Amino acid sequence: MQSKTPSLAPGFTLFPTLKPPHQTLFFHQILVLILTFLAYASFHASRKPPSIVKSVLAPTVQTNSTSTDTGWAPFNGPEGTHRLGELDLSFLTSYAIGMYFAGHVGDRVDLRLFLVFGMMGSGLLTIIFGFGYWFDVHVFSYFIGVQIVCGVFQSIGWPCVVAVVGNWFGKEKRGLIMGVWTSHTSVGNIIGSVVASGVLEFGWGWSFLLPGLLVIVVGVLIFCFLVVSPDDLGFEMVATEKEIEMNVEGESSGTLEKMESDEAGLLENKDSDSTAAIGFLEAWKLPGVAPFAFCLFFSKLVAYTFLYWLPFYIRHTAVAGVHLSHKTAGILSTIFDIGGIFGGVLAGFISDIIDARAVTSVTFLLLSIPSLILYRIYGSVSMVTNLSLMFISGLLVNGPYSLITTAVAADLGTQDLIKGNSRALATVTAIIDGTGSVGAALGPLLAGYISTRGWNSVFFMLIFAIFLASLFLIRLAKTEIGRMVNEGIRFQSSVTAS
Repeated sequence: MQSKTPSLAPGFTLFPTLKPPHQTLFFHQILVLILTFLAYASFHASRKPPSIVKSVLAPTVQTNSTSTDTGWAPFNGPEGTHRLGELDLSFLTSYAIGMYFAGHVGDRVDLRLFLVFGMMGSGLLTIIFGFGYWFDVHVFSYFIGVQIVCGVFQSIGWPCVVAVVGNWFGKEKRGLIMGVWTSHTSVGNIIGSVVASGVLEFGWGWSFLLPGLLVIVVGVLIFCFLVVSPDDLGFEMVATEKEIEMNVEGESSGTLEKMESDEAGLLENKDSDSTAAIGFLEAWKLPGVAPFAFCLFFSKLVAYTFLYWLPFYIRHTAVAGVHLSHKTAGILSTIFDIGGIFGGVLAGFISDIIDARAVTSVTFLLLSIPSLILYRIYGSVSMVTNLSLMFISGLLVNGPYSLITTAVAADLGTQDLIKGNSRALATVTAIIDGTGSVGAALGPLLAGYISTRGWNSVFFMLIFAIFLASLFLIRLAKTEIGRMVNEGIRFQSSVTAS
């Protein structure tokens, strides 16, 4: 099926000086990075309110005899944390399922309009959830239904923004560029946490209303100014194709090159048209897609458990013998996301330097295990140790998660085996992040149930998930290490010979 020809954003009609030759390719690359950054940051900001209001909705630990917190039915009963976990499950399950379809559709329609559609729906559904406060809704099915529909709209965002960025940038320094760009996830979480926590005292409905409006406003901006591909402005992908060609001819493609040689005929019988969308099952068979997808399943399970439960955990765990307020717990949880910003940039930078995505991911994953153990044991000692260990844990947990969902997905979606198929990127991205989102749905649900047995059990689950995530990349990491060793031997031999 051929994709629909994208229409030029109306903002370029209002401001014709934004078009070439008035503005360069570099200018539009930066504009695309900024717009997609804002788009997905707003998506994540609107996902944060459920975690911020958990400690208000659910039964609250009685820190003193005068506490008047009563919660919000149906979440304030003895199984309140179970209901909250099921609420997370409803959103993330529809998000994960929707992700697969969104990527498939995204390769066939105008990505700008599809992205705007997802943003408008997400904003409206987030606001509708908050209406439950003002209309005094206590029906569990209302909240579940809103979250299910909202998850479908939210699933549209990621395949779209990654595909657009992949269209504008070649493979050179993609890890660093996307490492910086993917900080939108943590920045969005921080904005959502601060905004939702800041207005929580006025009623938990406001914690949903403002982030929902933010998504809608940014959606209008995307509708007016986002350009999906350099082709739409007449750049004809000159710079991007040159970068890719230089990488193909001048660099070893490492793990993918070796695996491609074993499956060279995988897509030879397919249409060579670079605009033809790749099939869902064909995308699964591409080298590297399955291992990274299943690694992300467990990696995202851990990241999203922190996303949805960290403020609740901080609120219900005494730090230096003191239980923090709802607002303080929500704001302090942003330290984990700040660490995630540095982790994403650092993982991207390191993976570019050593040209080994799997090795970088495995290293971060294995180092995150002792960091989580230390955070659980010593995080309650003092505020300084709590914040320091939370920052380190966020850096190590979010590093590989950010790397896999951006640079790795873009690498796999534009690899040589696809023979220049520019319409495969959204599908590959959806497969990887969609599989990860299944894990993301499972993690918060399990945390809701397991937390009733104690937080040590929750941390054990997270550590075990990280260990499993690293196992899926061992084979790829071994291949990358072998390639680096061989390149080192060849370099040493050439120096000796000269």
